[in-house]
Amino acid sequence: MRILLIATNRHQRLMSRMNAYPAPIGLAYIAGYLDPDRHDVKILDLMFSEDFLEETERTVREFQPDLIGISLRNLDNVSYMDPQWALPGTKEVIDMVRSITEAPIVCGGPGFSLLPEACFDYLGLDLGVAGDGGESFAQLADAMESGETYHNMPGLVYRDDTGSIVRQGLAYSQFSKPPLLDQLDMARYEKAGFGIGVVTKLGNAFSNSIIAENDTAAWRVLRPIEDVIDDVQDLQDRFGLRKIFFIDSGFNVPLPYAKALCRSIMDAGLKIHWNSYLAPVPESCDDEVLELMREAGSGLVIVTSKAREDTERVSLESRLAPLREVCQRCDKAGINYTVSQTFGEPGETRQTVDAKLNFLNEIEPALANLRVGVRIRPDTPTADAAIKEGIINSENDLIRPSFYIAEPVRDWIVDRLKAEAAANPRWNVV
Repeated sequence: MRILLIATNRHQRLMSRMNAYPAPIGLAYIAGYLDPDRHDVKILDLMFSEDFLEETERTVREFQPDLIGISLRNLDNVSYMDPQWALPGTKEVIDMVRSITEAPIVCGGPGFSLLPEACFDYLGLDLGVAGDGGESFAQLADAMESGETYHNMPGLVYRDDTGSIVRQGLAYSQFSKPPLLDQLDMARYEKAGFGIGVVTKLGNAFSNSIIAENDTAAWRVLRPIEDVIDDVQDLQDRFGLRKIFFIDSGFNVPLPYAKALCRSIMDAGLKIHWNSYLAPVPESCDDEVLELMREAGSGLVIVTSKAREDTERVSLESRLAPLREVCQRCDKAGINYTVSQTFGEPGETRQTVDAKLNFLNEIEPALANLRVGVRIRPDTPTADAAIKEGIINSENDLIRPSFYIAEPVRDWIVDRLKAEAAANPRWNVV
């Protein structure tokens, strides 16, 4: 079976004052799970395309696929100041494909998995896969080729005979097979961002929430360290790449894993320059792990102060204190860090805005993102508040860029943050 996999993401991920072009690593993992003895796989990556619809049309006509997989990496770029909605462009690709071929179109990816039914309906798909699609998409392709039934497959989204959208839960993967990277422009991606992504571990329930220090069972993906080292070694051996971004919601959690991975990088003699997210959890950020990270090649860590849903019960200072401590430890260890601070979360006031700005002036990060508003996510108290306040009608509206800004600061927060950023060259309002 001829299978065409299309990465539709063409939006740069804004990282402080530079734009990064993330390689479609998730789609490469999907390709890696497909049996090369049964399927002829082609990846069409539209990130650097000058005319993405023309390139899509030409590729489909030339390749004549029997099955098409579409990757929806994000719903949008999570920027209030410059919102870029991903679904219209993806729908343009799907509409172009439909005008040429009757091959089934299947969509998946992190963006699709946030709101599978709403995305399925908007994009007009044949099938979808919610969750980690590696094993599930490979199972689907094998079943289609052999004529077997597949509607009970984990994570499958489809429309039944009654017209209702059906979802078979979520698909889960351990990322046990390496990604197929040969068809991606790896050299160009290395020059266009923070490095090529390598999965180490991912948080639970398709989120970036930080898991408790000792709760290793709660991680959705906790890859064996030897597999991570093999992936990095492969990037060096085959592509000559040394810039790596460890895909990890909190590199330092759990602490023993982080230390073991750093030691393994050094033991393997991997001379890499890498970045990742650092969880603002002081008990998982001791001097030893930061020293090991620096020695293992960490060039920059991203410390995110996420918007909280429980701001009325937890004081701002109790939330800033661990972030301050972690940043101070990074200063001591000589590790550069960026900080992302949200303004306008539930409970925000003029006093809390002042406190957050004073905090950023105090710690002096290498770069700081001042995020306007909370990108509303489904199944959260913020979504409930947004519905109550009339910001959205229902959670299906969240497939579009939707932000919550607390009423006491709503009218002036953008102007205030712009003025502060103008006085601080290393600050950026997003």
